[in-house]
Amino acid sequence: MSTFAEAVVERVRAARARLAAAYEDGDAYGASLAQDELEDALRLARKHGIDTGEEEGEG
Repeated sequence: MSTFAEAVVERVRAARARLAAAYEDGDAYGASLAQDELEDALRLARKHGIDTGEEEGEG
């Protein structure tokens, strides 16, 4: 895996973790920001054919 692909996968992983934490904390604003970041990271991964282990319906 290239350095770029690794960075994209890490970006997706971090966004998923932030989203889960925001939901757990009941932080609607944080969840909104994390969801936007996750969608952006997943869009970038799809554009470059990077497998992120994306779940059905995510992003």
